[in-house]
Amino acid sequence: MADLFESHQLGGTVALKNRIVMAPMTRTRTSEGDVPNALMAKYYGQRAGAGLILTEVTNVAPSSKGYALMPGIYTEAQQKGWRLATDEVHRVGGKIFLQLFHVGRMAHPSLMPNGEAPWGVTAQRAEDADVFVQDAHGKLGFVRAGAPRRLETEEVSALVGTFSEAFAHARRAGFDGVEIHAANGYLIDQFMNSALNTRDDRYGGSNAEDRTRFLMEVVDEAVRQLGPGRVGVRLSPFGKFNAMPADPRVEETLLHVAGQLGRRGVAYMHLVYQLMPEGNMDTSEFEERHIDHALLAKVRAAFPGAIVWCGGFANPESAQAALDTGLVDLIAFGRPYIANPDLAERLKHGWPLAEADPSTFYTPRGEAGYTDFPVYSAD
Repeated sequence: MADLFESHQLGGTVALKNRIVMAPMTRTRTSEGDVPNALMAKYYGQRAGAGLILTEVTNVAPSSKGYALMPGIYTEAQQKGWRLATDEVHRVGGKIFLQLFHVGRMAHPSLMPNGEAPWGVTAQRAEDADVFVQDAHGKLGFVRAGAPRRLETEEVSALVGTFSEAFAHARRAGFDGVEIHAANGYLIDQFMNSALNTRDDRYGGSNAEDRTRFLMEVVDEAVRQLGPGRVGVRLSPFGKFNAMPADPRVEETLLHVAGQLGRRGVAYMHLVYQLMPEGNMDTSEFEERHIDHALLAKVRAAFPGAIVWCGGFANPESAQAALDTGLVDLIAFGRPYIANPDLAERLKHGWPLAEADPSTFYTPRGEAGYTDFPVYSAD
């Protein structure tokens, strides 16, 4: 039976020291030009006790910028900035994957190139959903997502090439692998949702193969650039975050995706089992919705790689209980990692956990609430 603190060979390629994953968390600490910096490198290096670190989500292109101060990977400066982080994590014996996405309709014209409309699967707006922007005076705050324009078929195909370039940049920046963010109401998730995706081209409609085509084309490029054992995919079945409508075909789509990813030798599926509140990035209040074991067993049967479970874990007992089901292989911890850089050690030894101040989660205040948390000391 798997133990939370034992090593794990991910995808037959990446050796993890334990089965603890640091979940991706947006922290808005980039420098001008959305460039990762030395402070971010310190932050990730402090948390390298995790078996695997997943970075905050990173933009593949300027058109993907839905939130202020989020990093990119499309400029040389951004790649050099990320290299600081990968070098530091590797220096202290950690493993780190870059999470990548395109935000799709979850953007605002003020963040888009030339003030254009956000890019959508359709022209349907994400009603009552917010994005994080910075105004001309530098003030940060939430505003409603803008009305998108529908991407043409050729533009969708071109975006596959954009992702491919991002994967190549991630490899050059020293990442051990990449995670494709296909969850939480962003572009790839928008394509997969049968209620939202009403397209009549090869990227849409009632057929799961068509609605997941964009994801699979992106995955194929990731595998080509890095190898299958260095690619993961994050999914949020049943998720309603970012104004995603209920999808009557969600189980069909999930099992189709599991089978297709399995055929491609993808290292892991990262499943988010909670519904975050619509309209903001604050997850202090959420309705938890777990996939039942019967469905998860079907996913397990369709997908031979590792399954990462992310769903509000905060203690080793609940994490170990999840592993004991035999249905998942790795456990992702999110918020506990903010105030506990040595979380893996604290969980292993039963040491108390510190709490972070939510007001510092998305504010560019330097080290405060970011890298100023000490490791545990009994003194």
